[in-house]
Amino acid sequence: MGTAGRPRRGVTHGETLGRLERALAARAGRLEHADAATSRAAVAVVLRPDGRGSADVLFIERAVFEGDPWSGQVAFPGGRAEAGDASLLETAVRETREEIGGDLSRAARLVGTLDEIHPRTPVLPAIVVRPHVFVLEEELPIERSHEVADTFWVPLATLLDPATTREVSVRARGLRLRVPGFVVGERVIWGMTERFLRQLLALVSS
Repeated sequence: MGTAGRPRRGVTHGETLGRLERALAARAGRLEHADAATSRAAVAVVLRPDGRGSADVLFIERAVFEGDPWSGQVAFPGGRAEAGDASLLETAVRETREEIGGDLSRAARLVGTLDEIHPRTPVLPAIVVRPHVFVLEEELPIERSHEVADTFWVPLATLLDPATTREVSVRARGLRLRVPGFVVGERVIWGMTERFLRQLLALVSS
């Protein structure tokens, strides 16, 4: 991971969530140009305060579906914008509610956005994704839809540990790739989710 994902010297995990919120408040996520052929999507990066000044991060494991380019991957809840969505923020809230049952508009507050990104792998669809960062203020009840195989929480402290990151071998649409990833137990976080996560951890560590 290099220095981007390591806690800065003298920074304790008890300061982590506050530092992240201040960093997000001081910047707006960078937007990417998208032409008419490019879809828009949004994800929710949901943080659950741990009572010690840090937080856990919510991930989903997508169910396996034939033809789904992100089938079976670890991700943040979210999806494509629909015509009825007033904004990409509304997309993130709606998709989270549809996928895991929790209503972020009631249970959480928005603390900022990360930079938009698009897939680097040419076999993936043309799409630009905006990540919205939320901090829970009350319990988020989870009731998974058929699109989600599992949900799990990972402490920021675990993700900040350099031992969690390494190069991993993955398969995407028939291609075998060597990519950077976070390895948490038997789960591998890679692709756009890994890139969003690095942005988040860089803000904690700056």
